[in-house]
Amino acid sequence: GMMTVLLGAISNIILDPVFIFVFNMGVKGAAIATVISQFLSAAWIVFFLTGKKTILKLRLRNFKLNSRLVKDITMLGLSGFVASITNGTVQIMCNATLQHYGGDLYVGVMTVINSVREIVSMPVSGLTNGSQPVIGYNYGAGSYNRVRSAIKFMSTVCILYTLAFWGILNLFPRFFIGIFSQDPQLVEAALPSLRVYFFGFFMMSLQFSGQSVFVALGKSKQAVFFSLLRKVIIVIPLTLLLPQLFHLGTTGVFLAEPVSNFIGGAACFTTMTIVVGKELSRPHIN
Repeated sequence: GMMTVLLGAISNIILDPVFIFVFNMGVKGAAIATVISQFLSAAWIVFFLTGKKTILKLRLRNFKLNSRLVKDITMLGLSGFVASITNGTVQIMCNATLQHYGGDLYVGVMTVINSVREIVSMPVSGLTNGSQPVIGYNYGAGSYNRVRSAIKFMSTVCILYTLAFWGILNLFPRFFIGIFSQDPQLVEAALPSLRVYFFGFFMMSLQFSGQSVFVALGKSKQAVFFSLLRKVIIVIPLTLLLPQLFHLGTTGVFLAEPVSNFIGGAACFTTMTIVVGKELSRPHIN
């Protein structure tokens, strides 16, 4: 898995300057470099899965689809799809609202803040996604003590990490903004906006943890619902409403995110605890 990621990333890093500067292809060259890198990663995966080192080897006779499994996989994958498409929708709404209340400057501020969020939330995504096979495998095996331990470990680490990074972001906001822009006007506008946007950042980890457990245990309906709840039901209406209240303007747009984290994160994690707690209270094996 790591080789697959590294091969694509390193290939892209090497090929980007070659196509952009050596061949003078600009943005088109960057796109070609990305496609070639993805092809190399795909080729590596096929090579590995048809080789001698893999436990389960790809064979044409095993490509017959099982309708029940296809349905289950699709429903579980729908959670991630909904999360991605709602994130895109939220960005469109945020940019349009910021353009109306603050102009291009605040659209740039949101771009920088989103970039910071991607960096600081990456370990949370990695941990929650990595925990899914462990939780799912032990749940299927009836080892409920291990399931509980995995959920506790994942949730605790995510909360502690996001709490720590919330503090770091508040102490050194200029450093993180400066990674993406050195424009003085944008930096000054981004400083208060970043603090508002990341207020209560640790609540986001509850959303990630709860949703990850739902996916791991095959509870697709709950996973999809909570993907929709935070972004579509909470963030989008708040993005349109808050700027008009108390003359909040652009601050209202950035405030929508922490409000959704508190409501959505608490609702998702509490529901997960109740639903999963009932199931794991059944007789189990160690």
